[in-house]
Amino acid sequence: LEFRRVLFRSRREVLIDALVQLLKPRGILARNDQKVRRLEGLDEQIEVLYGEVPDAVRVREGAIHYDVDVRHGQKTGLFLDQAENHINAARYATGRVLDGFCYHGGFALQMAAKAAQVVALDSSEAAVAATQANARANGVTNLDARAVNVFDELREFEVSGVKFDTIVLDPPAFAKNKASIPGAVAGYKEINLRALKLLKPGGHLITCSCSYNINEELFLDILSAAASDTGSSIALVERRLQSRDHPVLLGVPETSYLKAMVLRKMA
Repeated sequence: LEFRRVLFRSRREVLIDALVQLLKPRGILARNDQKVRRLEGLDEQIEVLYGEVPDAVRVREGAIHYDVDVRHGQKTGLFLDQAENHINAARYATGRVLDGFCYHGGFALQMAAKAAQVVALDSSEAAVAATQANARANGVTNLDARAVNVFDELREFEVSGVKFDTIVLDPPAFAKNKASIPGAVAGYKEINLRALKLLKPGGHLITCSCSYNINEELFLDILSAAASDTGSSIALVERRLQSRDHPVLLGVPETSYLKAMVLRKMA
């Protein structure tokens, strides 16, 4: 184990030198704080490997910028693999928009410029506070961010008869291993079924899954079943993956994990 740690440190130094020479960064931060590291007997830590790294870094996606907590935010503090999908979603925004599982407002903020109103939902108080702060920083005034249980709120919208013109669902991974697939299938079907009930005819549902264990074929089957149960006729408008800076390596199926489907509700 000690030999592996020494070998890892040696390779890390090579990577740091290469990054400094190629990119000339002000600082390099290592987010080695994922629980999966315990399986390899590795320490969990966050450390600055080079230069200086501030607590917050401003990042731009198209016309929107975010102040990202690089030390404590989920993953790197921003879902970079969804960057291109965030921007693309604005093409479908119209009327009243719902962004479920909004995190820091990646979809909601991009769509706000094309929408009359955006309702953004997340169970995390911190995520909602960040979404509100990002909205203020970008001059977005038509966004209503709420800290709620998204499953429950979708049901409440249905009971109250609320309808939306465009809906985005970008939940966390429901299937982190094969044993959790049945529960994940039920979860994905539930939220998409609720969303289709809330979506006006002619509207678009942009629905995502970042669960590697739910492949594209299964995800499409889930969406088809949800549509059938609601009596909806839906058309698949786009199939999208993660952003191009997260390429899928042929022969390494684990690198193809993010699925973002754009559906149109025909009736």
